[in-house]
Amino acid sequence: MARREETDQEAAAPPTRRPATSAPVLGVGMVGYAFMGAAHSQGWRTAGHVFDLPMRPALAAICGRDRAAVDAAAARHGWAAAETDWRALIARDDVQLVDICTPGDSHAEIAIAALEAGKHVLCEKPLANTVAEAAAMTEAAERAAARGQVAMVGFNYRRVPAITYARQLIAEGRLGALRHVRAAYLQDWLVDPESPLTWRLERERAGSGALGDLGAHIVDLAQYLAGEPLVGVSAVSETFVRERPRLAGPSAGLSGAADTGALGAVTVDDAALFTGRLASGALASFEATRMAAGRKNALRLEINGERGSLAFDLERLNELSFHDHTEPAATAGFRRILVTEPRHPYLEAWWPPGHALGYEHTFVHQARDLVRTIAEGTAPAPSFADGLQVQRVLAAVEESAEKNSVHTPVVL
Repeated sequence: MARREETDQEAAAPPTRRPATSAPVLGVGMVGYAFMGAAHSQGWRTAGHVFDLPMRPALAAICGRDRAAVDAAAARHGWAAAETDWRALIARDDVQLVDICTPGDSHAEIAIAALEAGKHVLCEKPLANTVAEAAAMTEAAERAAARGQVAMVGFNYRRVPAITYARQLIAEGRLGALRHVRAAYLQDWLVDPESPLTWRLERERAGSGALGDLGAHIVDLAQYLAGEPLVGVSAVSETFVRERPRLAGPSAGLSGAADTGALGAVTVDDAALFTGRLASGALASFEATRMAAGRKNALRLEINGERGSLAFDLERLNELSFHDHTEPAATAGFRRILVTEPRHPYLEAWWPPGHALGYEHTFVHQARDLVRTIAEGTAPAPSFADGLQVQRVLAAVEESAEKNSVHTPVVL
């Protein structure tokens, strides 16, 4: 009986894997240590302990301007060293990959410098604040690719197993020709007009508001799932709260302490809605807002085709809804697929069937895919060119909204 209990415990234990000591080390240096820095740290720290990787990620150094804060982040997240100048981090011999988790206004400068220094690069989304910056980054990535370097954009939601599986079903033709894509990303962290003026509300830092923060994700997912680009959009946007209290100190995550005696102008959108057309002629609709009371992180997708439909809700991220329209009408309907089987994407290394994953696992999967891409010398996905395409869509959305929703082509 004791032997049986021991076996059950072993079966329920997490699938721990030790990185092969003979595998070459991939030294990672990360710029930024706040919300995304913590998420990326989790990914790098975990990937090699879950998946068998051809290279062993090592958390070599983390960078931030505040010495005390970056030292604390290094200790908390397991980084071996800390820097206060990103140029010094790029110059380190123990850093082969630079992971950029800073606000968008610094992406281009850091990424281009890292690529020119011979480093691989992972850059958080959106790729940049402008099309011109994104184009310059893409050109630098293409030059670096000829030298064997890799540059990837951090659209982590592609790595949700249910979304990756949805892409497989669409690519296999299970939906037939696509007709509609519906995408919405709803949050409520700015509903309170007293929420302070963080960098995400300043155009010079963030580039745009809900459009770039949330809209970039659903634009990328729509194009990824459909396997084709958006070619034109028609948009509206709005800033509902035009002044907010300035920060009384440093921000923490999405918020911070407000200075009740000083107001500053909000220079980005609070919400953006737009319709679009894919290259095949399929229609698409998008909603991105940080003003949807009660919605914490509601990313929802539905894709309708001639032979069926798929639906996904991030708040139930282990599930995918699938309707096969070729089945008899008497029994046809949406069915729930629990995406936790070993045959589903990424699940071969995790828990027994039915044991759910969460948000942080997308960053583990992102790290796994990037390490394999570097080791195998294959093209990254999403590439900087993919990030540039998303940036062009965002620019077309802003142009359309400024011109009273006129249909605006996306420059391809």
